[in-house]
Amino acid sequence: MRDIMGMMKELGGLKAKMETMQEELETTLVEGRSGAGMVTVTLTAKGALKGLSIDPSLMVADEKEILEDLIVAAHADARAKSEAVVAEKTQGLMGGMPLPPGFKLPF
Repeated sequence: MRDIMGMMKELGGLKAKMETMQEELETTLVEGRSGAGMVTVTLTAKGALKGLSIDPSLMVADEKEILEDLIVAAHADARAKSEAVVAEKTQGLMGGMPLPPGFKLPF
């Protein structure tokens, strides 16, 4: 019975650490870039869009599709970086325990 109580304490500590990590992810910003930095997207590590910067030289009506593609590419870059931040923080939280392939925590 003593082992179960120890595990319950550890789970309580893990829950507190996860809550702290959630708060950190909401304030951690990542940037994605495309077009040699002409388009920049800023996201929180949880994926909330916080900023979009477009070089004025891209504001050409005939090249609308190019700008749209650059925005999508910058967002994908930022999203990949945010997922890397989440994975890094999760690994630190889990004490190096590997997660099963394809398993993602709901952050």
